[in-house]
Amino acid sequence: MHNAKAGDDRMPTSMLIADLDGTLLHDAQVFEDRFITQRSIDTIRRMHDTGVKFIVETARPVSTGYRFVEQLPVDGVAYLNGALIDIDPALSDYDMLTSGVMPSDGHLMKIGFSSGRACEVCRFLLDEMPGLKIGIVMDDVRYTNFDVSVYWKTQTWRYTDFKDVPDGISDKIIMFPEPEQWARLRMLIPADFDVHISEGSLWMLMNPQANKKHALDVFADCFNVPVSQTASFGDDLVDIDMLQRSGRGVAVANSNPEVLKIADEVCPANNEDGVAQWIESRLL
Repeated sequence: MHNAKAGDDRMPTSMLIADLDGTLLHDAQVFEDRFITQRSIDTIRRMHDTGVKFIVETARPVSTGYRFVEQLPVDGVAYLNGALIDIDPALSDYDMLTSGVMPSDGHLMKIGFSSGRACEVCRFLLDEMPGLKIGIVMDDVRYTNFDVSVYWKTQTWRYTDFKDVPDGISDKIIMFPEPEQWARLRMLIPADFDVHISEGSLWMLMNPQANKKHALDVFADCFNVPVSQTASFGDDLVDIDMLQRSGRGVAVANSNPEVLKIADEVCPANNEDGVAQWIESRLL
């Protein structure tokens, strides 16, 4: 529990930040069928109409996150766990977000590492752990040594030996280690990367500044909102720093137990429109 006045409704909320999967989105049998309800959309719109800023922070890339962003009144979006930050989504379109070219007005920020360094790391890890499922995400293409469609049906990917990846700024390295590989893999992660684990299976190696906590600070600074006046919602381990940083960190009831431990509050589960219920009872 951090130092926010948890549960104190006198503390104004000027900016609300929500994760997508497991938080704002309802579950489904397959990843591609997860969805946001009309109730959540309408509630967030009503809140936004009162002047509260609304931010989405998600581990999703543009290819699977953009369609949800389009349905919501977003003031800012952090894709890829904060590796791509959009501080003015009204100026962005899909092609711009996936081009790898940052616009001159500065409303997009890419926080990654060179594809050359990413390939070095992938080759090193494969030398140490042959058979590891690993890949590089860059400009919404996944360069991998495994069939990505096993996990995500609609994402663009290419097989690689990590010697033919184009030059550019990579967003993250992704891995699906087997449980028996976890302990050894942790020992091998280079010092210039942070590890994030999503939904208990997907490992992401990120630039240390590419995280949801840093993105929250960027948005708060950009919109001149005190961090004490932010409320954030999440469910997974990658959300913990964001929840602890914000003025009020709210876990949905279906959260990872470690998230429930650190949350200031718990709202109903994602499949019960928990974020919408919280907004209805606190802000509308």
